[in-house]
Amino acid sequence: MRLKSLKELDTTEGTVQLHHSNADGGNDVVLFPAPSTTDPNDPLRWPKWKKHIAFGSVCAFAFLTNYAIGGLAPAFYILSLEFNRSMTKTSHLLLWPILVLGVFNFFWVPLANYFGKRPIFVFASGLLCACYIWGATAQTFESLLWSNIIAAFAGSSTEALGAAIVNDLYFLHERGQKMGIYMNAIAGGNTLGPLICGFVVQSLGWRWHKWIAVIFTAINFAAVVFFVPETRYDRNVASRQTANDVPGFSDGESDIEKTVMSRVEALRGTLGQPISIEPPPNWPLPNTPIRQVPKKTFIEELSLWSGVPPTNLVKMFIRPFPMIVYPAVIYSFLCYSISLVIVVAVNILNSFVLQAPPYNWQPQINGLINIPGFLGNVFGAYAGGDLVDYFSYWRAKKNKGVFEPESRLYMLTIPFFITSAGCLVFGYGVERMLSWVSLFFGYGMISVALTATPTITMAYVSDVALPVNSDALLLVNGLKNIVAFGFLYGVVPWVEEVGYINCFGTMAGIFVGIVGIGALVLVMFGARLRHATAQWRVIL
Repeated sequence: MRLKSLKELDTTEGTVQLHHSNADGGNDVVLFPAPSTTDPNDPLRWPKWKKHIAFGSVCAFAFLTNYAIGGLAPAFYILSLEFNRSMTKTSHLLLWPILVLGVFNFFWVPLANYFGKRPIFVFASGLLCACYIWGATAQTFESLLWSNIIAAFAGSSTEALGAAIVNDLYFLHERGQKMGIYMNAIAGGNTLGPLICGFVVQSLGWRWHKWIAVIFTAINFAAVVFFVPETRYDRNVASRQTANDVPGFSDGESDIEKTVMSRVEALRGTLGQPISIEPPPNWPLPNTPIRQVPKKTFIEELSLWSGVPPTNLVKMFIRPFPMIVYPAVIYSFLCYSISLVIVVAVNILNSFVLQAPPYNWQPQINGLINIPGFLGNVFGAYAGGDLVDYFSYWRAKKNKGVFEPESRLYMLTIPFFITSAGCLVFGYGVERMLSWVSLFFGYGMISVALTATPTITMAYVSDVALPVNSDALLLVNGLKNIVAFGFLYGVVPWVEEVGYINCFGTMAGIFVGIVGIGALVLVMFGARLRHATAQWRVIL
């Protein structure tokens, strides 16, 4: 079994030409990866509406996974009384699903790489709906816990595959914004879910929180079945396709240039601005006939079978693990881990703080703490998505049109300062029994990291390891949940032993160390590390 290097799969090693100067003195955006000029089934060539509906359905799937599981947090105090469970035991309703959400990435992603993403999403979204019905009718604590765990198993399919779909459907210069939207969908489930749940629990009971999730998940299941076609596409095979590969008509030697230019014009409206398309690798040489691939019908796109690659499934399961040696992967999963730990720690603890003396809040009022959490998520997604895209665009123009992935990392200064300060505000606010305003501000500042840091670092991983991005993102998403589970499993006894100031102060220090030192190293030496690691033969 021969090992490959990233350089063999992608000669750019992450450094690409993002702009070309045109005759008018302006800049054309280069579409990267280059869309196929002969295959209308290439996801990069889908109409915008089709891309957005497919992407939106996957984002809704990710949102609903966290909405019903993490959203139950405001009911923890009530559930602990109803089922006669301790504060620590009740927190397992969220802790074990967090572990499962990470571990089973290692199950779903290899299956998706082998059989395709569509059958995985269809099966998993149907299973998620069934699990929420189970949870709504659960009569014991153990039954409710297992319904959450199996639901997390189903929902874990979106953790890495949802991020990989961003790279299937959108170009490099769109990647930051779309990754921000996706991360906001995941984080939004953990903020809007508890906000809504607080009112539902008070008025209708915690079971109706689950029934509402059933309704929306069933609708989303239908959307996934009908509007999420297969997005897996082998760009290298497609670029090598010649007249002998596809039956059909031939444009002929004299029409090659005209055919290519017509494809460019057809794609020119995609962005609403000038574009340029660089020929893909192994582009047919002159005198090679170019044939148009037939476009799939709507019924054909509903098929759950899209073939399998010329490899074996065991190899797919093993392949991701050696990629942990890449610095980008290590940095991304550590940043995501500590960001998730701090936010979920607040989710677990806040009901026991705000629904007990001296605050004595009702569950629906307790849920209001998620308003600043949601606003922090939205701002973080904007800072990590759109702002990073704008900044990277500006940096590339200053660099003669050349894009360097490390340009994304500069914007980590935003969560670096805001989130570390938010940890201290929240910790001091709880321990000193300050006004609820300090708790709200602290949580809002903490929530910025949950969308900003993974949006930036996961887009960086995709830039660096584009040909194997689903495997690399699998490591990021899988390992971050395992690390987060280890931290959060002991967060309640930790707080009880050392207090909120020491607990959240320590987490702030870890966050500053990982995000700050890692970003500094990669900004200074990232290009050299990237080109060196691209030579390592660690890809099966």
